[in-house]
Amino acid sequence: MATLPITKRGAEALKAELHRLKTIERPTVINAISEARAQGDLSENAEYDAAKDKQAFVEGRIQELEGKLSAAQIIDPAALDAGGRVVFGATVELEDENSGDKVTYQIVGEDEADIKLGRLNINSPIARALISKEEGDVAEFQAPGGLRRYEVVSVSYI
Repeated sequence: MATLPITKRGAEALKAELHRLKTIERPTVINAISEARAQGDLSENAEYDAAKDKQAFVEGRIQELEGKLSAAQIIDPAALDAGGRVVFGATVELEDENSGDKVTYQIVGEDEADIKLGRLNINSPIARALISKEEGDVAEFQAPGGLRRYEVVSVSYI
């Protein structure tokens, strides 16, 4: 399996979710299954079926998270020294050349991407266009609304 880049914050979030699933969700589902079993006939027991479905989801998510964490390459943006270039984990301030609007994004892994929080997936068109750019460079990428151009105003590693 290939390594998956993830920031330190993203890895901590996945570890926290895994811990919650193992210590809270799994025991809760096991209790629900045993309570449903105690009600008798399992062939017509909707609570039992629902609990088994929930168990399958929880166990699947646990396996998924364990797989991602085992393949994770954890990168601490604060420890980076990329000489002012945009790299994974960097926080980039951009200015739209058409509108003059300024936006700030951090380039992160797939699991932690959230555009509303300013976190771009490393595989997104804009992030791919930004990689290796420096302050003052212009990044062009194809967006659904057409070609977009952003000037890199600043690059930081926080």
